[in-house]
Amino acid sequence: MTIFGAIGIASTGLTVHRKWLDAVSDNLANMNNASSTTEAAYQAKYVVAQANGGVSEPAGVSVTGIALGDAEGRVVYEPNNPLADAEGNVRYPDVDMGSQMTQLIMAQRGYQANAAVVDRAKETYMAALQIGRS
Repeated sequence: MTIFGAIGIASTGLTVHRKWLDAVSDNLANMNNASSTTEAAYQAKYVVAQANGGVSEPAGVSVTGIALGDAEGRVVYEPNNPLADAEGNVRYPDVDMGSQMTQLIMAQRGYQANAAVVDRAKETYMAALQIGRS
């Protein structure tokens, strides 16, 4: 690891947590989108991440993809909805607000922790530079 390795590793964590926050915010923004029963519901997004650090790749973590939730969603009886079918049903995404809020908090805390690592590493490097000047 180089002298700036801590900043590099923390920056990969910042990127993963930012993408996680983006996915959760998309899920929360679309959780009440109704569609007709002939169409697919909004599919929730889930970030898939993996640890790096092999011989040929730098240490840290990276996003390997986005997993999509169920397009089936949940069917709700709403006869007054303009998208309702002949039976009065519409389709909503299968997104649970409680689960998404929990993921939001975890992603925020992870982002904050990685940002704190960058700050501490910067302070450490600055202190080391000051020692060299003395």
